[in-house]
Amino acid sequence: MNVIETMLANVSEIESFAKEVKDAGFTQAVLMGMGGSSLSPEVSRRTFGTAEGYPDLMVLDSTVPATISEIDRKIDPAKTLFIVSTKSGTTVETLSAYSYFMEKVKATKGSRAGENFAAITDPDTPLQTIAREMGFRKVFTNFQDIGGRYSALSYFGMVPAAVIGADAGAILQRAARMVEASKSCVPPADNPGVELGAVMAELALEGRNKLTLFMSPQIQSFGYWIEQLVAESTGKLGAGIVPVESEYAGPPSSYGDDRLFVYTRLAGDENAEMDEKVSALEKAGQPVVRIEMSDKYDLGQEYYRWEIATAVASALLGVNSFDEPNVKESKDNTNRLLAEFKEKGALPEEKPVLEENGLLIFADKEMQSVLGKIRAASGADRTMLSYISAFLDQFEPGNYFALMAFVHATPQVDGVLQCMRAHLQSAYNAATTLGWGPRFLHSTGQLHKGGPNTGLFIQFTADDVTDVPIPGQQYTFSTLKQAQAMGDAGALRNWGRRLIRIHLGSDVEGGLNKVLSIIHEAVKEQPE
Repeated sequence: MNVIETMLANVSEIESFAKEVKDAGFTQAVLMGMGGSSLSPEVSRRTFGTAEGYPDLMVLDSTVPATISEIDRKIDPAKTLFIVSTKSGTTVETLSAYSYFMEKVKATKGSRAGENFAAITDPDTPLQTIAREMGFRKVFTNFQDIGGRYSALSYFGMVPAAVIGADAGAILQRAARMVEASKSCVPPADNPGVELGAVMAELALEGRNKLTLFMSPQIQSFGYWIEQLVAESTGKLGAGIVPVESEYAGPPSSYGDDRLFVYTRLAGDENAEMDEKVSALEKAGQPVVRIEMSDKYDLGQEYYRWEIATAVASALLGVNSFDEPNVKESKDNTNRLLAEFKEKGALPEEKPVLEENGLLIFADKEMQSVLGKIRAASGADRTMLSYISAFLDQFEPGNYFALMAFVHATPQVDGVLQCMRAHLQSAYNAATTLGWGPRFLHSTGQLHKGGPNTGLFIQFTADDVTDVPIPGQQYTFSTLKQAQAMGDAGALRNWGRRLIRIHLGSDVEGGLNKVLSIIHEAVKEQPE
């Protein structure tokens, strides 16, 4: 809670490093991290953009080979700064990406390759050892008592922001105002963080546990960060608040009575359409919290407000805001599968329930039995439509749909998935979420397993047209991604979650469009 004071005292170190990077002629920067190490930098990139003369930032938080290859094509390794960001210093996705790009830089700079790398990590981690041995340009040692999702205002968030030319000092100064407003001496009714946390928790206890985030266009990505913070902090022991970000903002008729809406409004942005929709929700009796930002640098105060609010909400829900007991289960499953791959040369094969028109659907025995009974009751033939319809028919008020896509996140693919969300929301008045694998494993993944058993989970996988090796490993990025998808599916099934997997083949966008058509046929309703 005193990180802002400490960071303000050290902000000159960050600014000096940003100037050094700029003066060294780096034209691009790649931040390699997961969860708390990547989401705040992604918010900075999308919110502030790149100041003149500073390197463009790309955030790599994926093991999908096509994503790795896309960044590889876009950069000049010799002129790119790579920021390796991991609290533990052992995160497999981050270190795999580091190994790959270090080889690329070595090919152009030889023994001086370390000049193109910086690290952000906790004290005495394996990454610190690597950084010393490889001669990294800079190592920022973060504070060991700060969890990853609470680290936006520490080195993990502020270094990448400064590298693209954002004013880290201004972000921290705005945060300092919220620190004063949120101190324990401030009465709860006047305390911004406590007030928001109390509203979140009390409404969740009344059944309104779908925290729906609306943002002004220029700060839309801030929802990514809030999603991780709230989901991973509150979603455990069967309790939890389900954050819903980037969902279609529909009319009041498209929502049930399980929602709390929070509208973060940036002054001077194009807010007219959202203002109208939020006002309509208020008039319809839906609970709405409004938060006003005077300019983009108010993100500093909003980071702190949400951290306090989430800790307060977790306490009122009776859970520990600062642990993530179910995250490790998916990691352990992945490691077990990778060990099996090393021993046998292949991952375990799963038999599909049905193959149709290039799509494959998978479910465990329990889910197959449930779907079979639903299909039999309706007299449906054995088709992809009947299986997906049967899965969707399990929906009950208060449930939510979670789409989990272990695929390359292109704008076109995102567009199809967002349309899919809109169909489901409109047809069922349901909350919907979208997670990109494996990124969501470090955010909403905790809620999926540890939170209330109210999710209907659809996992999407696909063939990798091209693959990318991981130096020093027997497996490739494609194998790692597949093991992560299988590991997460196993963890969800272990916790009795309702899950199907749909394999899209090699044409991801085409396969998703087929699924969208099937869902459209199943729900028989266009979104308004």
